[in-house]
Amino acid sequence: MAEAMHIGIDARLVYYTQAGIGEYTLRLTQTLAAMYGDDRFTLLQDRRDERALVSAPNVQLARTRVPSHHRVEQLLLPWVADHLHVDVFHSPDFIPPLRARVPSVITIHDLAFLIYPHFVTKEGARYYGQIDRAVRRADQIIAVSESTRRDLIHMLGAPEEKITVIHEAADPQFQPEDRAAALRHVKMQFNLPDDFILFVSTIEPRKNVGGLLRAYRRLRDDYKLKPALALVGAQGWLSDDVYKLVDTLNLKSACFFLGRVSNRDLFHLYNAARCLVHPAFYEGFGLTPLEAMACGAPVIVSNVSSLPEVVGDAALLVDPQHDEEITVALWRVLTDEALQKSLRAKGLLRAAQFSWRRAAEQTMAVYRKAARCQT
Repeated sequence: MAEAMHIGIDARLVYYTQAGIGEYTLRLTQTLAAMYGDDRFTLLQDRRDERALVSAPNVQLARTRVPSHHRVEQLLLPWVADHLHVDVFHSPDFIPPLRARVPSVITIHDLAFLIYPHFVTKEGARYYGQIDRAVRRADQIIAVSESTRRDLIHMLGAPEEKITVIHEAADPQFQPEDRAAALRHVKMQFNLPDDFILFVSTIEPRKNVGGLLRAYRRLRDDYKLKPALALVGAQGWLSDDVYKLVDTLNLKSACFFLGRVSNRDLFHLYNAARCLVHPAFYEGFGLTPLEAMACGAPVIVSNVSSLPEVVGDAALLVDPQHDEEITVALWRVLTDEALQKSLRAKGLLRAAQFSWRRAAEQTMAVYRKAARCQT
């Protein structure tokens, strides 16, 4: 039987956003705590976050004044990490405390900031510009996809022996629901029509919202199909350009920008939508398509980076650089009932292959490996 461990996990980012990396941090910690009752976990939280992010007898909270992504972070965080007296410190948001003495594990979700630097804010470039030092400093690296692992090796020269690929999974709450019931909820909550296409992600250039809007305009003009377009997600960098494009394309009455929504609302939206379309230029994993497939929604994704790896043969693939491919894929899904049924069945099977329990088992093995590196 393995010796019990005390593991620190940096959860400060959850105060700013529970989406993306924040969601990953919470789901992973909740599953680890439930599966490994003999091990202890300390969650490092922003002092302004008064919630108990994970409630379990083997989880304790440590609140800190050190802000996430701040200029003073690397001056103070190493001291904080060392004084938690943990066996391993996990940084789910790429960058560890670079001068801490404690063994470190980092999760790399993607290298979009290197591949598409023009899509990154100055603040983001400054923070993620520490990635070279982070890769050298970390005792072990978790990559969320084979695509990200390859990028780490080819772009940063990361040692292969330090990298473990651990896929994320959809939250178990994402599952099929009667569409009529889902529609009743989204009509009441968001005033959506019965017929709509769904996009779920941050409104920013990397997600190719512009390409989706142009493809959607063509769907209405050339194919005479006029479902609404519901866009879920927080405003990101350069999101103003998206809203300008909506006006330019005369789509204001057809587009519903819902902002960030709860997972419960998202569950209903996935189940009510005619399809989910995710035409991003780059993704480190692609959790949104997986969640949609777990609900039985037909899915259209880009044929780049990790997305084919995630969806397998359970989605339609399109070139994000060619808007007309997105249009044709939308037309096919909206008009071909046999294709809809096929994508639904394949998507449910594909989503079931991903599991947070498996991710937790693999992550615990990485923690033990990192601890041994220092002995």
